[in-house]
Amino acid sequence: MSRRREIAQRLAALNDIAGILSAMKGLALMEVRLLTDFLASQHRMVAGIEAAASEFFATHPEFFTLDAPEQEFYLLVGAEQGFCGDFNEALLAQLPQAPLRCMVVGQRLAARLGARAAVEQVLAGATVADEVPAVLLRLTAVLGKLLTPSLQRGSGLSVLYHCANSGSIRLRRLLPIRGLPAPAATLPYAAELNLSPGAFLHRLTGHYLHAVLNEVLYSSLMAENYQRQIHMDSALQHLNEDSARLKLSYNLQRQEEITEEIEVILLSANMR
Repeated sequence: MSRRREIAQRLAALNDIAGILSAMKGLALMEVRLLTDFLASQHRMVAGIEAAASEFFATHPEFFTLDAPEQEFYLLVGAEQGFCGDFNEALLAQLPQAPLRCMVVGQRLAARLGARAAVEQVLAGATVADEVPAVLLRLTAVLGKLLTPSLQRGSGLSVLYHCANSGSIRLRRLLPIRGLPAPAATLPYAAELNLSPGAFLHRLTGHYLHAVLNEVLYSSLMAENYQRQIHMDSALQHLNEDSARLKLSYNLQRQEEITEEIEVILLSANMR
């Protein structure tokens, strides 16, 4: 009886764990659906800014440079929560081998980074979509201090993150503005600006950086929740398999007990 009771307790514990995992999977699915709309809207905004930047550089080529930056500052965006498989480890595997300066969004990612890079700042990442604006506000404030005007000259900013659209890890070079689409049409003359070209580019760069970082944070969080769904599915499958084995053991144990009870009854009947 004690063995069967032990199996029953383990089955009950597995059922409780399965309920928790199912709830976590449901929350991840809700976040993915919410982030889908946010990410689509942000992608359109970034595309609009890139189109404007492309037209600006087409008529003011003196502000555009193809020269590689003398040094690169990296922003690494990882997971703040667990239960998402090798999300952070896969990101670290794509880090450049050379020594680098960086800041990290996601405390779990920072804990795994170790001495592989000179981390200048660690920020807590978003756990749900509603937290992204606050994370973006802290991120832009810190970058504004780290990337001073003197540092920006001859330096670049790149971000390494999980891209939800491609399903892969993306290294995206942000500053100076690079990799723009070709202008939609040949411009016969430069657009009329209310600012000087230099001031316009400065403000455009600020809007671009804010929009792209917002897109990156949403994309990374969406990819994280995708990964969490897959991880929960795998865990639930293992739990179901374990529960099936325990139920079989429970039934076998019960059959043995019934057999023993019948044997006792038959022996008692023969002794009379």
